[in-house]
Amino acid sequence: MPNNKILEEKKQIVSGLVERFKNSATGVFVTYSGLTVEKDTELRTKLREAGVEYTVVKNTLTRFAVKEVGFDEISDVLNGTTALATHADDVVAPSKVLSKFIEDNGEDAGIAIKAGFVDGKVVSLDEIKAMAKVPSKDTLYAMLAGGLNATIAGLARALNAVAEKDQQETA
Repeated sequence: MPNNKILEEKKQIVSGLVERFKNSATGVFVTYSGLTVEKDTELRTKLREAGVEYTVVKNTLTRFAVKEVGFDEISDVLNGTTALATHADDVVAPSKVLSKFIEDNGEDAGIAIKAGFVDGKVVSLDEIKAMAKVPSKDTLYAMLAGGLNATIAGLARALNAVAEKDQQETA
């Protein structure tokens, strides 16, 4: 039996994971066996730049946490090496960065996606891959702004043409 101090530390880790799951818009579990130190550093840098929190997790403690938040399906993949990438706001950031890293490095990537969750629900690997193809929130905002700008510019040109026509008729 572990002593009380170790047991309390483990309970705090589980509690921290539960809070992380609850406070994250999305999370992706990966296996990282075969990942070199150089590639790991590169991956962590890219994740950090995207605002993604990435940590290695203990499978046994993570099983307790996923059970507590109702992600029971994830328990099946919690074996071997496991890391967790989460983001509090952007639902596509972890899957986008991880999928791009895997795509860019091919068989040498050293990581593979195991499972994930979005907005409190477990999602399939296909859904994680689909999310990776969605433009980022900033890109979507830019596309929306561009579309609105084009609409407003078209309206302004049409109103200007009507005004010019009225001036020509009254002149």
